[in-house]
Amino acid sequence: MTTEFTTDITGAVVDSLEDTADPRLRELLSSLTRHLHDFVRETEPTMREWERAIGFLTVTGQMCTDTRQEFILLSDVLGISMLVETLGGHRAPGATESTVLGPFHMTESPVRELGADIDLVGSGEPCVVSGRVLSRDGTPLPGAVLDVWQADAEGYYDVQRPDVQPPGNGRGLFTADAEGRFWFRTCVPSPYPIPTDGPVGDLLRATGRHPYRPAHIHFIASAEGHVPVTTHIFVAGSPYLDSDAVFAVKESLVHDFAETDDPSLAREFGIPSPFRHARFDLVLESR
Repeated sequence: MTTEFTTDITGAVVDSLEDTADPRLRELLSSLTRHLHDFVRETEPTMREWERAIGFLTVTGQMCTDTRQEFILLSDVLGISMLVETLGGHRAPGATESTVLGPFHMTESPVRELGADIDLVGSGEPCVVSGRVLSRDGTPLPGAVLDVWQADAEGYYDVQRPDVQPPGNGRGLFTADAEGRFWFRTCVPSPYPIPTDGPVGDLLRATGRHPYRPAHIHFIASAEGHVPVTTHIFVAGSPYLDSDAVFAVKESLVHDFAETDDPSLAREFGIPSPFRHARFDLVLESR
């Protein structure tokens, strides 16, 4: 006997998932099916519109490479990355807030000594970033690992312009000292546009949105016995703090990059004076 699925196609699809061995996968697929079917019933897309949507996703996948993740970019500009991070990243009081990973954590950061300069092209305003990695009770975390990456002074990551920047420019993997301290030299980051030469750029243009992110540096901080945090520090006063294209700004992550004219401190860091200096601590939650 033929089954007429059109009478309750949603229920039929959900029922077909009953034998899914992984209960969480069954829950996710069942919910996704219901929401997608509700979306189609609400908006009633034409077949041409649906084919265009499939084409958009196809091109998004085709844009992905070893050094570019267009699907992460799409998730970012739709606010989904930040929503997943917010719902799943419940922060204990006092711990550093998390934010999105972004699409450019695509290569391993080179291991560098504390105090090293990650601005290998030397094109930006000199800057020192320093601080400590601490547990929530203020205990220093010696040996904490910090994975750092940022765009250059013109707003590009090394993987975007390999003909201009050497591999690893703007990146470093640092180990905090016995007192949980870290410091490194770099250039002051600048605001920049996310890539707009693909389908995500088409989407932004179609919706009248700008592609810019405020100036920031990415961090992943981890230490034994503690929950790692993926976060940024944003440059206070940067344009686009109130309209970040990927909705990732949190007030607690905005820090001053203050001009410092202290020759003795400049000698200590091995940098010309005056220079810009950002000081902040990364606070991790115990497991």
